[in-house]
Amino acid sequence: MMTDNTESRPVFHSLLELHGRELYAYLWRMLGHREDAEDCLQDTFLRAFRAFERTNADWNYRAWLYKIATNVARTHMKRGRRQDLLLESEADPYQVNPLEVIAHKEQVSKVRSEMERLSFRQRTAIMMRKYSDLDYDLIAEALDCTPETARAHVYQGLKRLRKRLQSTLVAEGSNHA
Repeated sequence: MMTDNTESRPVFHSLLELHGRELYAYLWRMLGHREDAEDCLQDTFLRAFRAFERTNADWNYRAWLYKIATNVARTHMKRGRRQDLLLESEADPYQVNPLEVIAHKEQVSKVRSEMERLSFRQRTAIMMRKYSDLDYDLIAEALDCTPETARAHVYQGLKRLRKRLQSTLVAEGSNHA
């Protein structure tokens, strides 16, 4: 049973300040559009605010917020809203060689396309691990699974991603031969 131990719980506002930027970045990468990420972040914090009084002081609030954000993003995607994974920021516009910029964008586009083909749990676990730098315990809490399962989601997702990207490169190489 949860207890109301408000002295040791963080003030809700401090959670927004502490985790807001990283959750926004996570949602932006998951959804691919600034407006969608902003909407989902607002929905995440609204849901968290409504449930905050039922939390317990010994909870991991970061994992709890990621769990809510993940569920909000999943619902958003199920409703058929647009989504394009953003895996990294755009290439530096001041790079000297424009061919490198084009090649970089093509590579990011291929990775993004293949990431979208992964299962939601694999894609989410990879995003949490590689881009939000969460450990497996936090990923497990956010995805309602064990740390071993979270690790497996990341491992299997990366394995599939590598395999698909290698086969894409091989296919492109045979097309150019």
